[in-house]
Amino acid sequence: MSFDRAALGLRIRRLRVEQKRTQQEIADACGFSKSLLSKIENGAVTPAIATLVKLAAALKVGMAALIETDVAVEAVHDARPAVESGLTPTRVGYGVFPFATAFGAKRMQPFLFVARKDEVAEHRLDHQGEEFIYVIEGSMQVRVGSRLFDLGAGDGLYFNAAEVHGITPLTGEVRYINIFA
Repeated sequence: MSFDRAALGLRIRRLRVEQKRTQQEIADACGFSKSLLSKIENGAVTPAIATLVKLAAALKVGMAALIETDVAVEAVHDARPAVESGLTPTRVGYGVFPFATAFGAKRMQPFLFVARKDEVAEHRLDHQGEEFIYVIEGSMQVRVGSRLFDLGAGDGLYFNAAEVHGITPLTGEVRYINIFA
């Protein structure tokens, strides 16, 4: 399952309207333009994960409320073929798959990321919460604040997501699990 941009945009718009808030108010709270929020709400762009985190905080909901389906279940099994075919490209150049979107009211959101060397644009993100990265295959460099961490298969990194952070693939392709809490 990948992000359904149209459904995501409708959920964000519905939450904003239910709260009787303007696009400008939410955009200002997130630190980006009203134009970007409009494009997200209209399904014209797929927002970055950090953008989703900021939107969730501005709308005072968990990020899961933005991306999950309305069906709550006790357990969700995401099979590898569904995961592999459901990667959603992002504007900075990596593919992402959100696990367990049918599980309601999550306290964490796990994602599979696939990043390829020379395809990921220079980026620096910061948002509320904590993150855990676990590298499945390949290697990458992660910047957290002023520190650099070289991660290879089997390595993990846990950090405060309010610190400016970003990744750079070091091998042709790196696959990693990123959990947002």
